[in-house]
Amino acid sequence: MPLDPSLAVLLESVNAAPRGRIADADPAVLREGERRSNAMVAPTAPIEVGSVADDTVPGAAGPVPVRVYRPGGATRSAPTVVFFHGGGWIVGDLDTHDHVARRICRDAGAVVVAVHYRRLPEDAFPAAFEDCLAAARWVAGHIDAYGGLRDRLAVAGDSAGGALAASVALAFRDDGEPLAAQLLAYPATDRTAAEYPSYTENAEGYLLTLQDLRDLTSILTRDDARTADDFRCSPLRAASHEGVAPAVIATAAYDPLRDEGLAYADALKDAGVDVFVRDYDGLVHGFLNMFAVSPAAESAVAELTGELTARLSGPQRA
Repeated sequence: MPLDPSLAVLLESVNAAPRGRIADADPAVLREGERRSNAMVAPTAPIEVGSVADDTVPGAAGPVPVRVYRPGGATRSAPTVVFFHGGGWIVGDLDTHDHVARRICRDAGAVVVAVHYRRLPEDAFPAAFEDCLAAARWVAGHIDAYGGLRDRLAVAGDSAGGALAASVALAFRDDGEPLAAQLLAYPATDRTAAEYPSYTENAEGYLLTLQDLRDLTSILTRDDARTADDFRCSPLRAASHEGVAPAVIATAAYDPLRDEGLAYADALKDAGVDVFVRDYDGLVHGFLNMFAVSPAAESAVAELTGELTARLSGPQRA
C-alpha cells in the first residue's frame, strides 16, 4: 500500500530541509525541533478531558515529573495507564505527547499518568528505565490516588517509550505484580547488532532514518554489547517473555523499526502471551502523534485505543 497521502505531503516538506547527524547535534536543539514538529501535527484545540495536573512521584535519583490526566464524568473508579513518551531517549517530553495522553484518557476512560523520565545524553542508561519503573511502581502502590483499580493498570508508550513500557512490563512480571495490558506503539525492542529487513527497506525518507537509529543506539548503549543485550535496553532479549501482560502492539509499514516490533510480538506469542498486533499500511514512525493530520493515523489510533480499552474492561475489583 502506498504512503498515506497526508503523510506524503508532510514528508515532502521534512525531507526538503537540511538534516544533520543526531550524534553531532546539541540535545537542546534536537528537543526544540521535536517540540516544533509535534506542534505542527497536534490538534488545533486540546482534546477535552476531566482534568490535567502536573505532579511528581518519587524516583531513585529524585522526583520524577508526571502529568496526570483524569477522564470526565462522575466515575468513582477507572483504569489507570502509565504512559512513557517517545523521542529516542533524547527528545520528547510531557508537552510533545500531551495530545496522545489526552486521547488515551478520553478514549479508554482511563486515568493517564504520563512520565517524564531522565533523558540521554545527560543521564546514561539505565536512568530512563529506572524512572519509568519507579513511577509505575508508585502508581501501582498508590492506585487509590489514581484510577483506584489495581487489576486494571496498564503501561503504554511509543518508540523509545514503547521499549520502556515493554521493559517495565517485564520487570512487573519478575516482581509478581500483574498488569492488565501493555500498549506498545512501534517499540524499539532490540538494540543489539541484529539486522532487520525494514532497516534497509525504510532507511531514508520516512522521518526516522537508519542513520538516526544507529546514532541513537550508539548513544544509548555506548557501543557496549552487554548493555544492548540487557532487557532494560532491548526487551526482545529478555531471558523469558512468559507471563508478561497482554499486549497491543502497533508497527508502521514505512518505519525502520517495523520488523523488531513484529519480532517482539512473535516472541510474546511464542511465550503464550495474548497479543493483538497490527502492522499499519501507509504509515510512518511517529504516527501516534499524527492522528489530527492523517486519516490513516486517526483510524489506527482509534483501533489501538479500542484494543487497549477492551483489555482494561475486565471485572472491576477495587
